[in-house]
Amino acid sequence: MTQTNAVIPAFLLNKVVIVTGASRGLGAQIAQKMALAGASVCVNYLNSQEAADTVVADIVAAGGQAFAYQADVTELEQMQGMAKEVTARYGRIDILVNNALPSYQFNPSANYTSIETVQWSHFTQQIDGIVKGAVNAVQAVLPQMKAQKTGKIINISTNLVYNPVVTYYDYTTAKSALIGLTRNLAAELGQYGIRVNLLAGGLLKTTDASRLTTEAVFDYIATTTPLRQATSVDDFANSVLLMASDLSAAITGQSIAVDGGLTMP
Repeated sequence: MTQTNAVIPAFLLNKVVIVTGASRGLGAQIAQKMALAGASVCVNYLNSQEAADTVVADIVAAGGQAFAYQADVTELEQMQGMAKEVTARYGRIDILVNNALPSYQFNPSANYTSIETVQWSHFTQQIDGIVKGAVNAVQAVLPQMKAQKTGKIINISTNLVYNPVVTYYDYTTAKSALIGLTRNLAAELGQYGIRVNLLAGGLLKTTDASRLTTEAVFDYIATTTPLRQATSVDDFANSVLLMASDLSAAITGQSIAVDGGLTMP
């Protein structure tokens, strides 16, 4: 388990969390942070069972509680089945992190980086995986959260929606839609004690998506960022932990960039 030098307080003691797309990268780190903070965690995955099992094993080895569950976020019935299993195991669902992402290559020369060559099929793939996936997950956990009269929903986006330094039309459009979804959910669900927020990351150091990024690029990002450093996966996961905790009880409907001040929406 990758850990920060900071001690993680038990912000989420007795809380139950679902993290979609949690078998690797940012999702795995979020799941591990949640467990370190005291939560019981459902590690959702689509294809990477071995990786998901490793995340669970690391959490258990560190004294936490977790289990892996295979489910496709684009299938509502599968999301409902996952929510049912989580409730059967732990009795409640307190936090949902919508992190799952369709397969994607961040290639600046790809045909989906130009309006002249991007295809509608590029858009639909990303919208289905990102927006439909988030809607399905919310609909699956909502009955339990409403019954509890409390809950946290955290949507994961990108700072490309604020500053499209590379014009990934399909990916950025789908991630932008999460902002509208977040605000509508917050407006409707606040009456049930459910808070909904969005965190937008930049180029994180380092994930599967950024593994080919050179140190020179990360150094350049650092020089253009007020904090003079690239945001790490660990930093971003800590911000998710903060939004999941009761310390953010008065925050809902917000879209917050977690990129060291590189963008200031």
